[in-house]
Amino acid sequence: MITPTRRRQFLQWLSAATGLAVLPRASEAEIIDRDFLGEAEHKLVYQFNQADPDYMDHILFSAGAMLRQHGDNIHIVITAIGPGIHILAKIPGRPISDAVRKRVESLAAYGVSFHACGNTMKTLNWTDADMLDFVEVVEIGANDLMLLQEQGYSYISW
Repeated sequence: MITPTRRRQFLQWLSAATGLAVLPRASEAEIIDRDFLGEAEHKLVYQFNQADPDYMDHILFSAGAMLRQHGDNIHIVITAIGPGIHILAKIPGRPISDAVRKRVESLAAYGVSFHACGNTMKTLNWTDADMLDFVEVVEIGANDLMLLQEQGYSYISW
């Protein structure tokens, strides 16, 4: 099994060699265990609330850039609410490109946490079973953003 440190080294090499934001897909067994790594010095939460392809690319690329910059010393949460929630669905109700889907899966494999707004899911008649396996469902996305900020997470939205 690849260690988190080796994964990060590969990620940095891949970024330098290709400049690509899409990371290699890891198996479910390789997903980083945040408890094993301990508390990260840096904590960042992105609000993901749009289904626009350019918006998706910008947020996900930014999250990847932060991982490349800080390695194992950052924990990133992407909280999807409203139209942004479709990136986390097994069968999205809006168009999601294969590149975006792969980027989301790769970021999750590298320790990025993805939170889905339960309120948005209710309006779509979705359940936990409709979401990708690594997604954590939170009751209210806005509350998740607030609570994470209270825990020291820096908040990014655009």
